[in-house]
Amino acid sequence: MSDTHLPDYLTLATELQSSGLAVNPAELHGLLTGMLSGGLSLTDNSWQPLIFDYTNDGMGWPMQALKMAESTLTATTKELTGSAMEISMLLPDEEASASLFDMADGLADWVNHFISGLGLVGADVKKASADIKEALADLEEISKLGIDEDDDMEEQAQLLEQVIEHVKACVLTIHAEFGQKPSEEKAPTIH
Repeated sequence: MSDTHLPDYLTLATELQSSGLAVNPAELHGLLTGMLSGGLSLTDNSWQPLIFDYTNDGMGWPMQALKMAESTLTATTKELTGSAMEISMLLPDEEASASLFDMADGLADWVNHFISGLGLVGADVKKASADIKEALADLEEISKLGIDEDDDMEEQAQLLEQVIEHVKACVLTIHAEFGQKPSEEKAPTIH
């Protein structure tokens, strides 16, 4: 697909659910982003068997769900390998009628699956730099995120936005070390 934007959360959620897949859009996007950040090949479909194994007991996905997953992967690849140093996250939001609790749960799902994605592609995090280990430790803490209903919801919403921005910084840091870069066309050397 030539679309370089993430699919709509609700549209993807409906497709995944109607396809009988036990994964939500935040989990799928986190998983794919983790795989890309961990060094997934940018030139083949090696991601497909990994998500089939992880989400559907090794069984293939229905074509429409697979196309939407591929669109998600393509958009994420373009963001991670682009020069903007920016990444979008497919999370439940107000447009999806999500409450603050839903958004926090979606972020925790995204982060948990990001970490799983790193593992699926075999990112050697034990040999990572101190910055990467710190980013991973932060992500592991964020994956346990929850909001207490007795807290000030406006303050919690602001804190959640800050946490989301921190997650993005952690992802970009990890991708910078482990993620593949698009091959650059080199001009022929003239002797």
